[in-house]
Amino acid sequence: MVDQEHARALLSDMGLSMGAQLLDAQIERSTGSHHTYAQFLDELLSSEKLERERKSLEFRVRRAHLPYVRRIEEFNFDFQPSIDRRLVDELSTTAFAHRGENVVLLGPPGVGKTHLAVGLAMKALDAGMSVNFTTLAHLITDLEQSVSRGTLTRRWSTYRKPQLLVIDEVGYMQLDRGQAEILFRIVADRYERGSIIVTSNKFFSDWGELLSDNVIATALLDRLLHHAHVINIRGQSYRLKDRISSGAVSPAFRTSGGKELGAQAPGDFGHF
Repeated sequence: MVDQEHARALLSDMGLSMGAQLLDAQIERSTGSHHTYAQFLDELLSSEKLERERKSLEFRVRRAHLPYVRRIEEFNFDFQPSIDRRLVDELSTTAFAHRGENVVLLGPPGVGKTHLAVGLAMKALDAGMSVNFTTLAHLITDLEQSVSRGTLTRRWSTYRKPQLLVIDEVGYMQLDRGQAEILFRIVADRYERGSIIVTSNKFFSDWGELLSDNVIATALLDRLLHHAHVINIRGQSYRLKDRISSGAVSPAFRTSGGKELGAQAPGDFGHF
């Protein structure tokens, strides 16, 4: 027992807290299974490694500021048949992020754009990548406030440095020219350096109005779409599916300021 207590103390001193915690149980299991010393050590250190990976992922998920934790595997692709499942599976490998490519998820509200963005962000976090999730409104407000506080350089790095930046809800906030320039600078700074996932309910042809400047919109889209995978979701609102099935809401209704978007041609959201 003295030797076990000494070993536990040594494990703790070396920062192997999970190994120290599981030492007694591992000794009992290895004794009962007639493990060699190497097998005993391998299992104990494997448990320590798994716990460290779990804590690392948990920490990085918190730092990513995801609105919720949801996996790609939880997405109901049967409800949104317009989505290219093979493309999503390929994106789930995170190869796009390692190559510095972008993903643009387009479609009316409620079709699963944010779920897919979060799911891809989780895949990147699983792969050990740094991720920052934000809405466009929060990004603009945060950087505008940092100017008045004199902390722009520090705050700018939170959007420039992560290997994957997710900008959600592009299209719900009308930008003035100064705000449009902020968004352009973010996209330009990350161009061919870091990946961006964007979700939007706006046609590309509407981005000139959205950014209050056609020149800025053209320059921004040129960089955003140069190395990009565009997923155009043409389906019904998942949040309204129960009401649609009951007949309480027309299947053609898609919530966009109370306006019916109607059926979209395959390239509608991808045209600029």
